[in-house]
Amino acid sequence: MDLSKPGTQANLEAAFGGESMANRKYLFFADVAKQLGHNDLAKLFRETAAQETEHAFAHFRLLHPELVIGDAAKLSDDQKNAILKQCLDLAIEGETYEYTTMYPEFAAQARTDRDQGAEAEFQGQVDESKEHAGIFHTAAKNFGLLSPIEQHHAERYGVALKALEGGGKAGEADEPVSGLWICKVCSMIYDPKDGDPDSGIEPGTPFEAIPDDWCCTICGARKASFVPYREAELKTA
Repeated sequence: MDLSKPGTQANLEAAFGGESMANRKYLFFADVAKQLGHNDLAKLFRETAAQETEHAFAHFRLLHPELVIGDAAKLSDDQKNAILKQCLDLAIEGETYEYTTMYPEFAAQARTDRDQGAEAEFQGQVDESKEHAGIFHTAAKNFGLLSPIEQHHAERYGVALKALEGGGKAGEADEPVSGLWICKVCSMIYDPKDGDPDSGIEPGTPFEAIPDDWCCTICGARKASFVPYREAELKTA
């Protein structure tokens, strides 16, 4: 296959994204089926999700043949590190794009769509428009929350890359960032200056003052799933 053709590479990237999304989608469906007591259907969704993962892997191997490992035992330490470095470089590139470009653009579009929905002129569309406005508002908020999460991921990968290059050991700062707390499930970062107005948590509310029944805005995890946020840091080996 000639990957020098832009169209072919673009199609492979699109196929990889589609298969990856299908994997996550089917795992979500499996969770829904399990909650509704349909274990056989949940099993079917999980099996199909695993197959979609294999499809995605096949596409990614074509996109990045330099990451395909034949016999790891025959590779020198330098060759192994080069492959791992490439993985980290790609991870940093993806996460950086998400927090600098993708999610900010998504959030801006969601805010625009919310306004358009709220300004519907026809009475028959009012209820539907209100529903859409609510969805767009939540989407805009979630996209905004995802930007610092992806930045957090990129920074962790950056530290891991420096450690791989012999600069030390990947770790976390000894002291947490004042006021910030992070969800152990999805990495959402609670910032007291923003609060969570949609959940009744006003800006300026410290995490300690949030009710115990408050849940993560992104994944729904309970308050107890949050820990003080520590920045990624390169430690002395």
